[in-house]
Order: sequence, then structure tokens, then C-alpha cells
Amino acid sequence: MAYRVLADHARTITVAICDGGMPDNVGRGYVLRRILRRAVRYSVEKLNAKQGFFASLVPVVNETLKDEFPELLKDPQYTMDIINEEEAQFLKTLNYGRRLFDKTANSVKGTTIPGDVAWRLYDTFGFPLDLTCLMAEEKGLAVDCEGYEQAKAKAIEMSRCGGVVDDDKTDIDVHAISELQKSGISPTQDLFKYSYTAKDSGEYSFETVSATVKAIRCGRQFVQNAESGDRVGVILDKTCMYAEQGGQIYDTGYITHTADSGILVNNIQVKAGFILHKGIVEGKIAVGDEVQISFDESRRKKIMNNHTATHLLNYALRKHCGEADQKGSLVTDERLRFDFTYKKPLTTEQLEGVDSVVSDFIKKNDVVYAQNASLAVAREIQGLRAMFDETYPDPVRVVSVGLAVDKLVSDPTAPAGSLTSIEFCGGTHLLRAGHMNNFTVVSEKPISKGIRRIFAVTGTEADAAISRGNALQQQGNDLLSQVSSGSYEYSKIITEVNALLQNNDKSTIPAWQRDRIRDDISSLKAKLDKAKSESEKAFVGQNSAEISKLIAENKGNATIVEVLKSKGTSKGISEGLKEMRKKLPDTAAVIFAVNDDNVFFHCLVPKKVSTANSLKANEWVASFSGLLNAKCGGKDLYAQGSGVGAGQITKCCQSSKKVC
Repeated sequence: MAYRVLADHARTITVAICDGGMPDNVGRGYVLRRILRRAVRYSVEKLNAKQGFFASLVPVVNETLKDEFPELLKDPQYTMDIINEEEAQFLKTLNYGRRLFDKTANSVKGTTIPGDVAWRLYDTFGFPLDLTCLMAEEKGLAVDCEGYEQAKAKAIEMSRCGGVVDDDKTDIDVHAISELQKSGISPTQDLFKYSYTAKDSGEYSFETVSATVKAIRCGRQFVQNAESGDRVGVILDKTCMYAEQGGQIYDTGYITHTADSGILVNNIQVKAGFILHKGIVEGKIAVGDEVQISFDESRRKKIMNNHTATHLLNYALRKHCGEADQKGSLVTDERLRFDFTYKKPLTTEQLEGVDSVVSDFIKKNDVVYAQNASLAVAREIQGLRAMFDETYPDPVRVVSVGLAVDKLVSDPTAPAGSLTSIEFCGGTHLLRAGHMNNFTVVSEKPISKGIRRIFAVTGTEADAAISRGNALQQQGNDLLSQVSSGSYEYSKIITEVNALLQNNDKSTIPAWQRDRIRDDISSLKAKLDKAKSESEKAFVGQNSAEISKLIAENKGNATIVEVLKSKGTSKGISEGLKEMRKKLPDTAAVIFAVNDDNVFFHCLVPKKVSTANSLKANEWVASFSGLLNAKCGGKDLYAQGSGVGAGQITKCCQSSKKVC
């Protein structure tokens, strides 16, 4: 069964991601995440496969389905990267969640896993309910789904009206800080957050730390111990985790006491030097316990990518925009945000130039230096970028790309400093600029008068954005080629043009490329619209002339049902029927005109004919409009419409003639 599950899920996930789907916590994205996690669990636990095995099935799926879905071959590595990232994230919690499940399954009275445990497996460890149900079924157990929904509803209610308060129960204020100080507890030693090495390939190794639990905050008070399910804030004597500060988001990870006990850390804050590791207890934890600290290394690496990129972006903006001063930033594992002063939108050329400057640093693979220096001396370094309304410690940590801090401090006025990125920063950074692999700005917009905001991505996210941008650019080039060659149908190509403009605006691609595609395709659309307008003017004359000929050939006839030989427009038929109304006042007519696959038709019924023969124009067009899926409008004496289906013209004429 495991083989069939993997084969089925590999097909589903591969096609869905290629089609623009993305594993997420809500909606369709959550369906994909559930499928993927179910597959990962079968791969790891049932087949004993190594991490990455599931993603290795992507090329097999592509080869099997390439004839039906040729787009699968566009960027298979992107699909594999998404799967590997999701798998790595789930595997971090799979073992911990498995322990909770096994412990519950072995001790449960009866045959039902409690609903609150199923909710904890989802909320804390990311186990979808259907996965928990499957695991329970394998052991001959069931899950209390009603209890699960109750626990879920309770958690949602707490989040709505008490979530912040509940989080505050694990926080520390000035009174709590005073209590810690009176107890003789020292601020947390966190220099270990900078302890890591890297290979030339960009693979990082991070140091884990053994620490001692010094204090546990729970329910707005310090406690000596906590048990499963408790939300706590833990203070250790030392840590290798990064607490949120300086615009960089916190680390997430685990504090492990024993195989069955520890804390899943989902937030880290610092107050007066005390680093508070917030999370949910599994098993038991107590003050004085010796613990092992580990964090999500792949997430930290992405954060480091984005933080170093933020510094390089700051430098690139100065180079291309002059005095663009930083007003704020946010560095997460998904992207970076940078606010800066500038009075007008960046041009396409400026955005492309910013990307180019950062990319040059990546290609050069410069060393990223970080070292403490005297604040007074460091402020004199030429080219230094800092937010001077902030208070910096003395000594201050200086981060420089490509130039050793010692060299800068020894000669702070040297011009070399103005040729690279130099900032005061206490965040975690790459050891070499090239380790971020790629970079691109994906958005630039105003947030207030004189202040603009940039979003950018690095690494695999940048690779994916650039790949999507190139694919859209190729679509644009294909449309331009079609128009240049003259081999196109307006109705079809304008649909493709509008779809491309829409996709271009909503897709995460390089900002400069989005602007350029928008400009090129908007110009193309204007050119197409102008050509259509000019051709329609010509068609109007041709249609009128052809109807004039019909008038001359059908004098004395009671009815006329004809298809114009020239390409037609609605206006062309209308102009011709004005003449017919004057010259053939007793003749009823239905005139069709075809333009590509579009069909236009107008129906004229003089009042005398309508009264004498009970013939109504709107009923006449209704006799054949269904064949064209047409939209019609009109009354007894005149009606018109348009539809699609040039191949149905003969049947339309036959149906029309039967009426009269």
C-alpha cells in the first residue's frame, strides 16, 4: 500500500505545484500540505526511506506525464525544492509528535485517542487530523473527532479574544525582571548564536548548546515545573537561539530534556538581557533541568540569507538612488522588507540596477566580516550605514562585506569603505555573500509620503521568482512575434494578452521584469486595439457595400436571409440595414457576418410585416441564437446579437428561413 500511496501522492503534488499550488496552512494549500505530509510519513516510517526520497520521484512523474502535461518539464528542480523544504520541516516535528501519539496510544483507556491530544498533534507538531486518524486506525484505535473540533474551537476562541493575553501570561515585565535579578539569576549568555561554520558549497554547521533551566514563566508567575500542554516562557543560563531584535525574526526549535520531555519553542523574546524561550511543554520540565538546545537550521539559514541581503540592498539603493536612508526593516525566513526615504517610484532601470549590484556581490562571494569595535571610532568609518536615531551599545558590532573590520577601524576615513556595505548590526549573517545564491526585488511601493517599501527574496525563493519571470517574459516575446508576423486572430490573442497582464501583476517575479513586461505588453495591446479599430472601419465600409448590393438584388422579395462574404462587424451590418429600411420598407431580413469564429447578426422586421405575419424580430433571432451560445437583445421590429461558432452558420440560416 505504501508504494501506491507514494506513487499517487507524487503525481498529485508534482502536478499541483507545477500548476501554481503551494503547501500552506489554509485552503487549497493545506490540502496539498496534508497530502505531502501523509506521503512523507509513509516514506520514512513504512519504507524506511531517507530524507529526500519523495522528491526524487518528481523526475519519474515528469517523464511519465510529459506528453499530457509538457509544462512539468519547465522547472522540475523548483518542485523538488518545495517538496524537500516541506519534508524537512515536517520531519523536525514528526519524531516528537510520534512520541506523543505512541505514549497516548499505549496508555489510553478504551479504543479512542482523546480529541484534545489529536488537536495538540496538529497545533504543536503539524499532524493533520486525517494523518492522526490513519495512525490510530493502524493500531486498531479511533480518534474522538468531536473532541478534536471542541479543542479546535476553544483554541480559536482563545486566539480571538484571549490569545494575546495568554501569550502575556508567559511574558516578563519590569516586576518579573526585578524578581529575576533579586533571585541572583544572570542575563542569558547568547553569543553562541554566532557559532557556526560553512563549507565552500554554502552548507552550514551550527553549534548546539547544553544549558540549565533557570526560570519558568507560566500563568503570569514563575513556577518550579511545568507539564504537557503548558504554555511557558523559559529562561536558560545560555542559548544558541536568536531572540527577535534589530528587525530580525526569532529562531524556532526545541529544548530537549529527555527523550519524552522538552519544549517546542515557537517564539523568543529578550527583555533586559533575559532571553525568554516561549513554547509548549511536552512531558515535564523543571527549574534546574539540564537541557539540549537545537533550532531550525534551514530556517535560520534563510533568515541569514535575507539579513545579509538587506545590508547589500541598503548599499545598492544608495548607489542607484543617492540618499535613500533606511527607515525600518524586517527579516524573516520567507523574505525581507526594507523601508527607505525616496520621493518617487524607482524606475525599471533603478530596480534592475539594484538587483545587479547585489548579484555582483553574490558572484564575487565576498567574505562577510563581523566584529565588535569602539562606537566612537566605528561611527567615523566612511560609507557606514546606520539608523542614527537608534541607540547602539559600546562596543558596537560592525558587519562589513568584503573588507575586514580591523582594517576599517585602523583607517576609518579611507575611501574603500564607501565601495561596499558596512553597518552596525547584532543579527546573524552569512559568512560569505555567495552563500545566498540569488537575490531579487519583487515589490516596490509607497507606504507614506516620502517613504517607500521594498520586498525582496533570496535563495530558492529568488530562483523561483526569476524562473517565473523568465517564463512570463517568454510568453510576452511569443505574443510580440505573433503580432509582428501578422499571423494571429484578434479575439484569441487579446485574450492571451489580458491573461498575461493579469498573471504578470499577481505573480511573484523580479519587480524590474514585471514593469518591463507590463510596458511591453500594454504597448502591444494598444497596437492591437488600434489595428482592430482601423480594420473595423474598413469592415464597416465593406459590409455596407455588400448589403447595398443585396438591396439591389432582392427588390420585391419579402424576406432576406444572407451571410456576408466579407469579414463583418456589428456596426457594419447596422449601417447597411439603415439603408435597407429606407429602400426596402416591406422586406424583413436577417443578416449574418463572420469575423474569425465570432458571428454577428441583426434582424430587421418592418411594422407592416410584423403585424401581417405575426413575425417578431426578437423571436426570429431566438430561433437560431442557441446554436451560437449568443447574447441577444431587441424588440419586435429590430433585434441583434453575437455569438461564437462560425461552423454553425449554415444551420442558423436554415433555422431562420423556417421561421419566415
